[in-house]
Amino acid sequence: MTRRELIAFLGGAAALPLAARAQQPTMLVVGFLSSASPAPFAHLVAGLRRGLQDAGFVEGRDVAVEYRWAEGRYDRLPELAADLVHRQVAVIVTSGGDDPALAAKAATKTIPIVFNVGSDPVKVGLVASLARPGGNATGVNIFTLELAEKRFGLLNDAIPAAASFAVLAPNFPLAMADVREVEAAGRRVGKDVAIFHAGSEGEIDSAFARMAQSRPGALLLAGDPFFNGRREQIVALAARHAIPAIYEWREFAEAGGLMSYGTNLVEAYRLQGVYAGRILKGEKTTDLPVVQLSKFDLVINLKTAKALGLSLPPGVLAIADEVIE
Repeated sequence: MTRRELIAFLGGAAALPLAARAQQPTMLVVGFLSSASPAPFAHLVAGLRRGLQDAGFVEGRDVAVEYRWAEGRYDRLPELAADLVHRQVAVIVTSGGDDPALAAKAATKTIPIVFNVGSDPVKVGLVASLARPGGNATGVNIFTLELAEKRFGLLNDAIPAAASFAVLAPNFPLAMADVREVEAAGRRVGKDVAIFHAGSEGEIDSAFARMAQSRPGALLLAGDPFFNGRREQIVALAARHAIPAIYEWREFAEAGGLMSYGTNLVEAYRLQGVYAGRILKGEKTTDLPVVQLSKFDLVINLKTAKALGLSLPPGVLAIADEVIE
């Protein structure tokens, strides 16, 4: 091999990695927009990753995920949604209620959105219908408000001597209409209902202090990602003030809450991951109907019942899907 041929060979070999890199497709990017904080939602994000994997995508190998957490500051959601749109992500997955889904919807009419909401997505304007979403959004309906009357009924069955119920509700403006519906649901069960509002950790402490003075028979925690991110604090305060409580998510019962009744959040996030993966493969949101989770689990923490001095009726224990002992 001549000197000239050697130089040409080495030069070509050196250029190969650069050419190969230039020909490699850019990794697909999923945007994740949440109203909550990362730590309490880590197991839910793991569910999302599992769903992506079920659809054939592994984070870091086939797809990258850009996370945007509002950490309870709902006013930041429009800015964070706009940032993901500017990043030109392939799909936006929203987490933590209606607000991030609506912020994403307002930020883009073209990027597909996969939401996770507890309200009726038709009523709040996210989709045209459940079967035919239309537009650029679809997702999972986890049912929160619709189950309020059922939760009050379970409280009434578990603690029939309770003369009144308290409700701990968020004081964010968009939640006020839901709070009125929850209050009406309690009255349909035949109980007096007192509403206590909180929008920060300090306000949660103050709400429980006021609650303890009014001595309600039991407490229902209204559904909100803000509360879900502070479940340890809320469960500890309910125990300290000896207030029996029912929650939406099993995570509260696992943390020491008395009862929970609702859908499986991990499964909801997994389904979001599956839908995001199907969209990455080319399917359109208009062809993906909104998933309505139809399985609701009653979880009872018997250790907490004993600590509160409660003897739960056998009928309530018999219908529990899980009893923590």
